[in-house]
Amino acid sequence: MIIALGATKGGVGKSTITTNLAVSFQQRGKQVIVVEADPTVRTLSTWKEDRESTGFSPVTVVRQTGNLRDDLRDLDSKYDVVLVDLPGKDSREMRTTATVADLLLIPCQPHQVDIDPTIEMLPIIEEARDFNPDLIVAVVLNRVPTHAWSTRGEDARAVLEESFGTVASTAIHERTVFNTANGIGISVLEATDKKAQHEITALTDNIERLVAHG
Repeated sequence: MIIALGATKGGVGKSTITTNLAVSFQQRGKQVIVVEADPTVRTLSTWKEDRESTGFSPVTVVRQTGNLRDDLRDLDSKYDVVLVDLPGKDSREMRTTATVADLLLIPCQPHQVDIDPTIEMLPIIEEARDFNPDLIVAVVLNRVPTHAWSTRGEDARAVLEESFGTVASTAIHERTVFNTANGIGISVLEATDKKAQHEITALTDNIERLVAHG
């Protein structure tokens, strides 16, 4: 199963969601590999190195850039779950990955400055489906405010569902633990914030259902 996390805007939380999903799937007994496909940053490589000093179970991270199509097919034959953290822009890595991925998961923050570029990905998705008609695409709302009176999450969901159809039922909220855990090479599943843990577990469930049912 190839799961790509992509967006045409940086800073939406792709890498943080990727690391948490990697640990989540690993805890479910899956053989997981993470592909760091952004040639300009080493966020995941650094997370892996930090993790090696924590004593937690290692997660395999490799760097691959350029045309990823054949590399991902090869990894897919060897691992249960291949997570691809794509550059935060329209890129060769994004376009070639979309031609072989089972799921393109698009993190989007509930702000107009993030929603607009997310909707602008629709032509890229349409082109990818010319080569990969079974590609599943879902948006996941990320860094949603936790204030009880905020409607940003619901408002963003309504707009994105109109454009994409599928928005993950689980939203990831703005919680300090996501940054602190990522900064020391662990997942929120290995920290103490139960709400954050529930969100990652539920998102993993969402992904498994999406891929299973197409």
